[in-house]
Amino acid sequence: MIKKKAVIFDMDGLMIDSERVTWEGYQRECRLRGYEMTLDFYMQMLGHPMAAVRKMMQEHFGDSFPMEEIIQSVHHNMDLQFSTKGVPVKPGLMNLLKYTKEHGYRTMVATSSDRDRVERILKYAGIEEYFNDIICGNEVAQGKPNPDIFLKGCRKLAVEPEETYVVEDSEMGVLAAFRAGIDVICVPDMKEPEEEYREMTLCVVRSLTEAKDVIAARDSGN
Repeated sequence: MIKKKAVIFDMDGLMIDSERVTWEGYQRECRLRGYEMTLDFYMQMLGHPMAAVRKMMQEHFGDSFPMEEIIQSVHHNMDLQFSTKGVPVKPGLMNLLKYTKEHGYRTMVATSSDRDRVERILKYAGIEEYFNDIICGNEVAQGKPNPDIFLKGCRKLAVEPEETYVVEDSEMGVLAAFRAGIDVICVPDMKEPEEEYREMTLCVVRSLTEAKDVIAARDSGN
């Protein structure tokens, strides 16, 4: 077994319990303007970069849809909530981050969100010290499910794909990691991965605690 040297983490829905907050925000802001965003449609957008999300919303709702106004309102309200009430981190996150740090893993956040938002959320959550770097969707030509973000992440961390784990919650993130040739541990959030995506993973676990246990077991050769 090749020794792993790095772990690349998604953010929303994986480390941060933000997808439900985002979904509720879109639902509220859309209804205020006479539109209905269904849960099924929202889940189709999960894991895609914002450019793809914008395209999907425009095609779904039409050219008159006040997309930028809604996106800005949702993100503003979420940022306000996180800054005043704290960031809802997923159970087991701190133990996983402490494990990776104590065992010398290089770590990175790879997300479709923009850098300013990522840096704010990591700061609000008090976990920025656990990451060597951040890579965002706008830093690569094509976002998830294209493998570019993970391949560039490996280069920035000076590791090979086969020396890396990706921890992801979305099908698009799983597919991007698989295409990059990286072992991916899936921790589902709002949507369970379909069988074709499950087959692309090293494993599918129920929590970040279980993800840590998988890495620890492999470190010990079990």
